[in-house]
Amino acid sequence: MHTFKPNDYKILEKFKGKTLEGKKYEPLFPYFASRKSEGAFRVLCDGYVTSESGTGIVHQSPYFGEDDYRICLNYGVITKEGPMVCPVDNSGRFVEPVNDFLGQHVKDADKNIIKLLKERKRLVQSGTTKHSYPFCWRSDTPLIYRAVPSWFIRVEQMTSNLLKNNQETYWVPDFVKKDRFANWLKDARDWAVSRNRYWGTPIPIWTNDDGSEIIVVGSIAELEELSGVKKNGQALRRVEEVFDCWFESGSMPYAQAHYLFENRRKFEENFSADFIAEGVDQTRGWFYTLLVLSTVLFDRPPFKNLIVNGLVLASDGQKMSKSKKNYPNPMEVVDKYGADALRLYLINSPIVRAENLRFREEGVRDILKDVFLPWFNAYRFLIQNVQLYEKNTGANVIFDPSKLSKPINPMDRWILSFAQSLIKFVKQEMKAYRLYTVLPLVGFIENLTNWYVKMNRKLFKADKRAEC
Repeated sequence: MHTFKPNDYKILEKFKGKTLEGKKYEPLFPYFASRKSEGAFRVLCDGYVTSESGTGIVHQSPYFGEDDYRICLNYGVITKEGPMVCPVDNSGRFVEPVNDFLGQHVKDADKNIIKLLKERKRLVQSGTTKHSYPFCWRSDTPLIYRAVPSWFIRVEQMTSNLLKNNQETYWVPDFVKKDRFANWLKDARDWAVSRNRYWGTPIPIWTNDDGSEIIVVGSIAELEELSGVKKNGQALRRVEEVFDCWFESGSMPYAQAHYLFENRRKFEENFSADFIAEGVDQTRGWFYTLLVLSTVLFDRPPFKNLIVNGLVLASDGQKMSKSKKNYPNPMEVVDKYGADALRLYLINSPIVRAENLRFREEGVRDILKDVFLPWFNAYRFLIQNVQLYEKNTGANVIFDPSKLSKPINPMDRWILSFAQSLIKFVKQEMKAYRLYTVLPLVGFIENLTNWYVKMNRKLFKADKRAEC
């Protein structure tokens, strides 16, 4: 086969792609040629196509790609209510009317497709291009995007309600709410809540064989009442699809209380939740499904306050992976350095500002060495001197706030003032759910151990100080 070179072509005219919009063409294969009358096989234009990743011309398969579906829907090639054009079965093999490749898997048919195009003198040039491709993370096998019939919750018509309820919530950090989440809500689409799996929570929808009758069952009692009922002479059967697990996650506030069937008053008195916390990736997951369902049911937000954390990555910046084993065992880190050292390392990191953290075990070790050990040594120094005083005097040291007096030593006044300011600040910041302002606590420990204890060590050891 001849390989074309730039000199083999003669440029007749240059123009923008928009010039070709609406032009019709003959499809390479005749299987769906009848749909030309419905608007198929014509040139469509969209900004997602670039010349950097190819020729600037791509074929649209509306039921095999998100952009393809969006563009063909916008141009009226397909409709949401119309039948799907999908010549591929659940196993990824061609079915009618693609009779030239019946039964062949789409990943194995390339050579046969090229051969047929060549025989029909429709092949200009063939070659191989490497590009990224989706793979199943469980089996590491290639995947294809393919549309399947789904059950939906209407979301697009309540965008304004979602945005209103979002405004009634308080987020930390605030920019995630105002930018990332709000932008997602503005473009919210109808939510496909069904999945074609053999396990999961059944969808309580019963229908007859021809789909002319659909009943959504709301309780066991209602199901018992409908047992054996026929509609138009046909028995009703539950649909095979199961719920998307995100529907279950979004239902958590109601499901955990078995609402409406139990705890109705308790639930209504405590809804919305005071606060929730999860990763920044949940703006399109849990945060979203919680808000959608609470808006549908009550037209109110499901939570009052929300703390967004970033993602914990491996030390090289990659996603933590069990198969790659690119992160230390969490329990070994806890056993080695303690849970408090791990907590302070995380809360003193970018992760509490909704930014990603490259986890380093050395960072946890440094927190233990620089913060907790000096703190513990200061505490141990206090206890040792208390015990020494009790041994020498035979008296018990008991804290009695009624006997407190204004300290004379300037260092005492300084550290007490620092401690009271810290307590006030922490209460203020925790009330505002700003976990990332924990830095003053670390500063207090440093001042306590490196300055206060060091400069008063000799004075602490004197018996007269034990009465303070």
